[in-house]
Amino acid sequence: MSGIHFSEKGQGQPLILIHGFCEIGDMWQDFAKELSSDFRVICPDLPRVEKSIIVQASLSMEEIAVILESWMEENKIDHPIVIGHSLGGYVTLALTELMGEKLKGVGLFHSTAFPDSEEKKGMRDRTIVFLQKYGVDAFVTSFIPPLFPESRREELQADIELAIKQAKTCSLEGLIAYTLAMRDRKDRFEILRDFSGPKLFIAGELDTAVPIAVSRIHKEVVTEYVEFENTGHVGMIERKPETIEIVRDFCKNSL
Repeated sequence: MSGIHFSEKGQGQPLILIHGFCEIGDMWQDFAKELSSDFRVICPDLPRVEKSIIVQASLSMEEIAVILESWMEENKIDHPIVIGHSLGGYVTLALTELMGEKLKGVGLFHSTAFPDSEEKKGMRDRTIVFLQKYGVDAFVTSFIPPLFPESRREELQADIELAIKQAKTCSLEGLIAYTLAMRDRKDRFEILRDFSGPKLFIAGELDTAVPIAVSRIHKEVVTEYVEFENTGHVGMIERKPETIEIVRDFCKNSL
């Protein structure tokens, strides 16, 4: 057994929504509720996150993809559309490389097919030092609010507080393992370019984690590119109604 914990709603074409770093599968609850009238919406906790118990001390993107492919086979999830946020997008790309045309379509929410820059790798190393010194609660409390545009943090305060609460359920070991996996991931731009199925890319103009200039390079290799103004790194929260409909339309057009 893969050990992956997940929730699912609805029937029909499988749609897997993969959460990002410091997130859990439950973050997609509103998406699952809205989209389950049309699709079988499946929201896993990634290995070593929340209730998905995996014993490996370290995890590469490739190893995560293998675990998820096995989980799909166990649960008869055939030819899914897979959409991931940030880290979840990196996992989606690793699945794309592993499974190819076994995936019906793929989508990236505030993510990138490029590897970390040297500057970003240094930031990952500092993240690990901070986590080891101060722990999960202190880290997520400082990490999550800047993912949202400063001009909208008051408006989105309840959403930010919920995101912090969910992030605090992540284990220290899991966050360190994923920081390393993100730091060491490889370039998958050509994997994204060469995938022949439908490809969705959603970007935020004010995203501080994936600069908009980097996001725009992906325009040339995806079938649908959407960019939101006054939006940071968490468009599925910041632009929830709009992004739910974008995902719905993308999935319908992928069939």
